[in-house]
Amino acid sequence: MADTFGQRLQERIRALGPLCVGIDPSSALLDAWGRPDSIEGLEFFSLAVLEAAIGSAAAVKPQIAYFERFGSSGYRVLERVIADAHDADVLVIADAKRGDIGATNDAYAAAWLEDASPLCSDAVTISPYTGVAALAPFFARAIDGRGVFVLAATSNDEGRTLQRARTDRDEAIEDHVLGLVAEMNRRDEGLGAVGVVLGATRDRPRFDLARLGGPYLVPGVGVQGATPEQVGRLFERCPEGTVLVNVARAVAESGPEKAALRDAVRRWRDNLTTFL
Repeated sequence: MADTFGQRLQERIRALGPLCVGIDPSSALLDAWGRPDSIEGLEFFSLAVLEAAIGSAAAVKPQIAYFERFGSSGYRVLERVIADAHDADVLVIADAKRGDIGATNDAYAAAWLEDASPLCSDAVTISPYTGVAALAPFFARAIDGRGVFVLAATSNDEGRTLQRARTDRDEAIEDHVLGLVAEMNRRDEGLGAVGVVLGATRDRPRFDLARLGGPYLVPGVGVQGATPEQVGRLFERCPEGTVLVNVARAVAESGPEKAALRDAVRRWRDNLTTFL
């Protein structure tokens, strides 16, 4: 049986550490780098951050919105970033937060998780708020070697009202999502292909995080205020190599000099490894 995405990611984390470098070419960061808010600036920034991550980060996570704002030209840059990352043997998690119903999800899943697509990534983030069962087309691709990260408890304060709302069984939505993902991962040997997004700025849910059976993608570290030590406490009972921590702005703010970017990536990797 081929390795699942979870198993491949776990091997990378064990080899390189638990850092995922976010590629977030916002207009503010391009300006801070002295680059125009243009296709040229977008490409320069994105490739520089990717280069800094190679050999030190387990994965990179392009935030799709920052590419999409440039339309088709932005997508061409994104396609190059994905292709260059794969050529460098770096896992790519597309932070697209897709999620709709039935046939629409099938098209989204084909775009982000099928080999024939120029956007094909190792994993994609998805939203469960049209129903976890509606995400079946994504889960089907996960069986075939790709991965997904279902939003469970995000790092932004605005999400808490919805994510802590109660089901008719008096279960918090975030715990409900975590439980459903754990059930799906039971089909796989080793670490499963279905992960969740769980922000480091959130309180520990009631769900036992050690039971997920899949990987965690953890935003909220760095500029949003969470520390590596907090991440270590939140996931202290989780198996080794199951927690991938995204750091974006705190790395990018060290640029644009290549050496400074590489140093920032290594520093965050080492700090996170200490606690995970």
